Amino acid sequence: MADTFMSIFDHDRVPLFLAPQAGVSESPFRRLCREFGADVVVSEFVSAEGICRGNEKTKTYLRFHDDERPIGIQIFGSEPTVMGDAAAFVTEVYSPDFVDINFGCPVKKVVKKNGGSGCLRDLSLVESITRAVVDATPLPVTAKTRSGFDEASRDPVEIGLRIQDAGARMITLHPRTRADMYGGEAKWLEIGALVEALEIPVVGNGDIRTGQDARRMKEETGCQGIMMARGTHGSPWLFRQARAALEGDPVPPDPEVQERFEVCLRHARNSIAYGGDPKKAAIEFRKHLGWYTKGLPGGKKLRSELFQVTELEEMESLLSGYLDGALAQTT
Repeated sequence: MADTFMSIFDHDRVPLFLAPQAGVSESPFRRLCREFGADVVVSEFVSAEGICRGNEKTKTYLRFHDDERPIGIQIFGSEPTVMGDAAAFVTEVYSPDFVDINFGCPVKKVVKKNGGSGCLRDLSLVESITRAVVDATPLPVTAKTRSGFDEASRDPVEIGLRIQDAGARMITLHPRTRADMYGGEAKWLEIGALVEALEIPVVGNGDIRTGQDARRMKEETGCQGIMMARGTHGSPWLFRQARAALEGDPVPPDPEVQERFEVCLRHARNSIAYGGDPKKAAIEFRKHLGWYTKGLPGGKKLRSELFQVTELEEMESLLSGYLDGALAQTT
């Protein structure tokens, strides 16, 4: 299994990863990103405690289709034993291609329980959690981390060495601290330092908003893979653009409005079908509607209307009306 996973890095193409993102990296979006060129996808982060307790809502985060492979399921928690048990359960019941550990989430409700980037306050805990997960599953174990909890504890190389020594097969670095949240610039030099220090593949993450950003990260850091997160919001075609840039090909422009809306509605239909409760799924999809319409002329008014929708038909009507109005202005 480990050899199959590591084959992701056994060719000249730099693999492109879709980052685990709560409320975003659901199965419909993962499948859409795969269509646009994502080589590997990762689930939303899932609570190890929720998995071990058999929480029904937690189980919904673990579902995936075979056409999403290779896929990793990401788990988070602060108790090594519980993390190991969760990894064993996920392996047996869902059989992803790898299990990823979340050492990066900066959200307060996760950190206050010592999960996510909260673990970075104690690198012995980071190592213990990694070892527990590695020991619990035959699947490759990977980890996604930040550079430290705060500036005082910022030491991505030490964090990476601990994770590697504990048996992880790959590490993704988002070179911000928990204290940084999403502010400032990601310090890509730290990705390069980690590449130099480790024997396992290093995937770079942070501030990839264009295809050229992906090429620049590869050139500046030497990372073996690139993971994209917020740049994909409303722009799954970023994977297509990143691949072109990495290969030295002309980078395709962003789609015209009509194609953008077609992708948006296909995403919406799949999300509503996947979500079970159509009204709830439509409401939860509103954030995607905001991202897909960002930067459009008159977009603020359109978004104010889209943020009120409760069913697919309303989305279709509003987007169709916008297109008709835009067409009328050009004729």
